[in-house]
Amino acid sequence: MTARPDSDQDMPLVAHLTELRSRLLRSVAAVLLIFAALFYFAQDIYALVSAPLRAYLPEGATMIATGVASPFLAPFKLTLMVSLFLAMPVVLYQIWGFIAPGLYQHEKRIAVPLMASSVLLFYAGMAFAYFVVFPIMFGFFASVTPEGVAMMTDIGQYLDFVLTLFFAFGVAFEVPVATFLLIWVGIVDVESLRRSRPYVIVISFVIGMLLTPPDIFSQTLLAVPMWLLFEVGVFFGARIRRHPGPAESDGQPHP
Repeated sequence: MTARPDSDQDMPLVAHLTELRSRLLRSVAAVLLIFAALFYFAQDIYALVSAPLRAYLPEGATMIATGVASPFLAPFKLTLMVSLFLAMPVVLYQIWGFIAPGLYQHEKRIAVPLMASSVLLFYAGMAFAYFVVFPIMFGFFASVTPEGVAMMTDIGQYLDFVLTLFFAFGVAFEVPVATFLLIWVGIVDVESLRRSRPYVIVISFVIGMLLTPPDIFSQTLLAVPMWLLFEVGVFFGARIRRHPGPAESDGQPHP
């Protein structure tokens, strides 16, 4: 079996904790630096995020702030979350720097693409929610507003709603990474996942039903990408099983 680096094996606990603290501070510093650069544009950022809803408000209607501090806190909170999202590559790099010394060489070759793919897929899920799901969802909500009811959404409630959806779609787009990891670590095999495809499709539509308005079109917009991303994970999981790592190719057991 390929040995891990001696420096990691001999590293005392205090040194590990010191290294962890250093990397956590760097991650926090990256978030704060981005936040400091974006804070001046906090109102513009909120206007951009709220644009999908404002496009469907009745003529003359606006969003409202029911809390005393909401006009300040909502853009502040949004800018902080945007800073965290934008700093995610730096945060993951610090995580990678902490765990990399304890990984085998073939694990490092897998971990780097997985971490990069995770970030890109999370961003892709958020973009999909903003550009595809939000217009359909808010258009539906506007169309079913009862007559005589003014559609004027509170800015704090809207922010909580869209942040939840951003996170939900970002996580949903991590399906291929999760599928690949399940195959790679041996929890399930490719054939089992292929046999469970009908269940995956049903679960995808159930998730789509829970996260989108109650119409088949918007449910399909989430369910179909989730299913396709599952197939992508199975595809790459099958490939990694057909291409053993260096420890296996040398006749040594795979850890």
